[in-house]
Amino acid sequence: MKWVYVAAGIAFFFKMLFLSENPAPTLPFSIVDAVVQDSGVPNAVSGIILRNRLYDTIFEVIVFTIAIMGTKYLLSNERLPKKVYQFSDESSIILARLGATISALVGVELAIRGHLSPGGGFAAGVAGGTAIGLIAMTSSTAWMQGIYQRWHAATWEKISVLIFILLSVITLSGFELPHGDFGALLSGGILPILNILVAVKVALGSWAVVLIFIRYRGLL
Repeated sequence: MKWVYVAAGIAFFFKMLFLSENPAPTLPFSIVDAVVQDSGVPNAVSGIILRNRLYDTIFEVIVFTIAIMGTKYLLSNERLPKKVYQFSDESSIILARLGATISALVGVELAIRGHLSPGGGFAAGVAGGTAIGLIAMTSSTAWMQGIYQRWHAATWEKISVLIFILLSVITLSGFELPHGDFGALLSGGILPILNILVAVKVALGSWAVVLIFIRYRGLL
């Protein structure tokens, strides 16, 4: 049976190599320019993710939420290790916290201006989660867990998801905010708000996952 797969692979290779394909159709307008004009933001990627492809983005956020819930469920019944190994030398702590500061600043920048320049909510959330992870690697697990519970991070994570889904449904129903001045910080209608909500959700979700893995696994 494997020879059938090999023959099919060889045939497909020569088909792609020698057989000519029809030229791609040309459009009388630029797709990128159309996306930018419809979304009201210069970053066409944000326009596609948070407007043209918003239906898919909703389920991406939901999948990320389910992944966090699954991590909590799978590790909740495990025994806590007697000792959690973390970085304790001064040089590692200084470098980690310096990197965390830079990552946090980058995350805030991407969350606020992601609709105007390369970046976006997911990238901002990853940068924020990286900052939190670097702090967690060099800090007490109990201290990080206390901050997580004191600020009700899990609750805010769920609230951000619900608000994102609600605003997305309203947007998909055809209701949009005014686009404002093109290229301005307050432009693009609902896109900057959705961008910030995704950033908050991903950062807080990453915080939860990092805490769980360090608590039960330490630094692998």
